[in-house]
Amino acid sequence: MAHAIHSKGTALSFPARLGEIFSQFRASFAAWRTYRRTLNELSSLSKRELDDLGLDRSEIARVAMDAAYGRDF
Repeated sequence: MAHAIHSKGTALSFPARLGEIFSQFRASFAAWRTYRRTLNELSSLSKRELDDLGLDRSEIARVAMDAAYGRDF
């Protein structure tokens, strides 16, 4: 048997909600910067340097996503 639970949380004030949105934006922007920095640094490496790291050029985007967002895509 399935049960539905409806929970109504307390409403945040406008300044609190605005602060939450700004905080989420900063976190998203920081993750994006980490992705771009990692992508650029790995892309600038030679094939030999990538081999030393055990990476293929086709894996760079995946590694950068994992570094920034903590999961594989």
